[in-house]
Amino acid sequence: MSIQDELKAFNTQMGEVIDVHAAMSVLHWDQEVFMPPKGAGARGRQLATLAALSHRLFTAESLGERLNYLNVNKKELTEDQAIQVSESLYDYEQAQKLPEAFVEQFAQEQSKAYEAWIQARKDSDFKQFAPHLEILVDLLRQKAEYMGYDGSPYDALLSEYERGISTAELKTIFSELAPRQRDLVAKIVASEHQPDLAWVDKNWDEQVQWDLGVDVLRDMGYDFDAGRQDKSVHPFTTNFDQADVRVTTRIHPRELFSGLTGSIHEGGHALYEQGFLECDRRTVLAEAISLGIHESQSRMWENIIGRSQPFWNHYTPRFQAAYGKQLDGITPEQMYAAINHVQPSFIRVEADECTYNLHVILRFELEVDLIEGRLDVKDVPEAWNAKVKDYLGLDVPDDAHGCLQDIHWSHGSMGYFPTYTLGNLYASQLFEQIEKDLPDIWSEVGAGQFAPLLEWLRARVHNVGRRKQATVLIEDITGKAPDSEAFMRYLNTKYGALYQL
Repeated sequence: MSIQDELKAFNTQMGEVIDVHAAMSVLHWDQEVFMPPKGAGARGRQLATLAALSHRLFTAESLGERLNYLNVNKKELTEDQAIQVSESLYDYEQAQKLPEAFVEQFAQEQSKAYEAWIQARKDSDFKQFAPHLEILVDLLRQKAEYMGYDGSPYDALLSEYERGISTAELKTIFSELAPRQRDLVAKIVASEHQPDLAWVDKNWDEQVQWDLGVDVLRDMGYDFDAGRQDKSVHPFTTNFDQADVRVTTRIHPRELFSGLTGSIHEGGHALYEQGFLECDRRTVLAEAISLGIHESQSRMWENIIGRSQPFWNHYTPRFQAAYGKQLDGITPEQMYAAINHVQPSFIRVEADECTYNLHVILRFELEVDLIEGRLDVKDVPEAWNAKVKDYLGLDVPDDAHGCLQDIHWSHGSMGYFPTYTLGNLYASQLFEQIEKDLPDIWSEVGAGQFAPLLEWLRARVHNVGRRKQATVLIEDITGKAPDSEAFMRYLNTKYGALYQL
């Protein structure tokens, strides 16, 4: 066979693996959106079967031989083809480290744990979820040993989400960032210039919240012909193909902004997934570089754009028209101040920008302790509550407001949380470059014109797919390696003005 024939055969094999992954994603999406509770047992078996099938297809000896042949002869390939081969080979070698029986068992335990978490969160009872978490932590430790690592076993899990960064490097970043954010929060809380929030304390029609979120998603450029929005316990985005990228949000009648920010956040993720190149479809190039870069897109849209004064200059009249008398006399400035209110709180997904990273850092520290064996699962609530007291100054009232609030551990997704903070750092650094490249960006946002921003992101981030690693991409775009300085400049400028610090 010629090298082009080998490449064609490789693409066929990889396409089958990607198709099975997409089918698994459909089943996961259905489980979290529509599936009746009694379907959990069957769904767990279905997902376990597909996980084993995917692993079998991807670790097939014929695929490995083909990948190694293409890699040795990649000088005969185009640059994109060579990258596709090298990235697929990396994934293949990682997958080879995991036995098929382990992959199948892990998928089945994930499904059981998710259903247990749903009920435990509803009952605010960690003891219901603890046995499942113990199994997943044990499996994750096994996974780390299979994958191998140089420093902490947590490194093996972290690399699945943010390749190229270590646990030790995160500890350094977070140890510098956390005290700076705590100091800023303390100054804000002590400020005499607090916003008037009495007008927010009322019921807000859930259908109106939903309709406004959909309107904003459309304005952002989310293609509803290639996606949809639904409700779920925990907002998320899933991608079956560039032409089928779905988002969810959650609506609460007492929270004016929660459904909206959930829609914008997940919309940022979805725009990234819809922005991969058509020529990369059904290949590894049509994937995010890292979850940190993925999160940079959602946090940029949710916070830098969706919580900006120009955004509310544009959308306040729309909100007033939708809610009528409830918003009579409320100004864009009041909307802006309310959505940016800083107050330590229990729930990460509803936290303000100044405290959000503190929620992430405490989870990272607990995960490392669990994986490295310094923390037993039964002691998680006590350890969680102590860190919330330390970082946020709050006494956690119950498990639902504490260690049961996030879905990630029920999925066995340890190593994921740090990417949220990295996303904040990347977003701020990217946006400083955007302001240089698009000097009219704020007047465009104030007019509800988001196309220039989306076009910039498409060209520099979305279309790149998996051609570069995260740190390389950030440095190529901004001329600087990733750091926390742009993020702290953003926070200090914005909240210094809001609270007259």
